Amino acid sequence: MKKNSLDFWVGLLVVAGFAALLFLALKAGNLSSFSFEQTYRVRADFDNIGGLKARAPVKSAGVVVGRVAEIRFDDQSYLATVELNIDKRYQFPKDSSAKILTSGLLGEQYIGLEAGGDTKMLADNSKITMTQSAVVLENLIGQFLYNKAADSGAGGGNAGGAAPASAPASGGATLPAAPGTDGGAK
Repeated sequence: MKKNSLDFWVGLLVVAGFAALLFLALKAGNLSSFSFEQTYRVRADFDNIGGLKARAPVKSAGVVVGRVAEIRFDDQSYLATVELNIDKRYQFPKDSSAKILTSGLLGEQYIGLEAGGDTKMLADNSKITMTQSAVVLENLIGQFLYNKAADSGAGGGNAGGAAPASAPASGGATLPAAPGTDGGAK
C-alpha cells in the first residue's frame, strides 16, 4: 500500500513538471495568449521594424487589442509590411496611427495604436497610413557619437569647448563681462 502511495505522488509530480514545461514553452514562444476571438486584418508599412516579431502584441492605451500576424518585405516600395490581427470588439477610426514601441529600455517591441478622430472605422484589409518606425538603439548611439565628434572638431582653439565671455549663451542672452573690463563695448 505504501508503494502505491509513493507511485501516485511521483506520477503527480511528473505531470506537474510537464505542465510547467508546457507553460514555459508557450510563454517563450508568445503563444500563451492565443485566442479564438474574431479579428479583422489591418496592414501598416514601416521604414524600419527593428526587432518586431510575429505574434508581438498590438496595444492601445496599454491594453492588448490584437497581435502581429505577419511581417514581410515589399520589394516594390522597400518597406516592411506588417499585418495586424485586431479583435473585432475593438474598433479604431480610419485615421488611427501605428508606432513601433519598446517595453522598457531593452524590452520586447510591440505596435502601439493611437486612435484618430475619423467617423469611419478601420475594416478588414484596410491600411493604416500614419506610421512611425522603431527607434533603433544602435542608430541613436551612432548619432550621439557622430554629433560629439563633430562638436569636438568644431570647437577650434577653445580649451574644453568653452565659449568666450562675450559670446551669446543659450537662450540668446550675453554673459556679464569680467570685472575691470569694458565688456567688449567700443
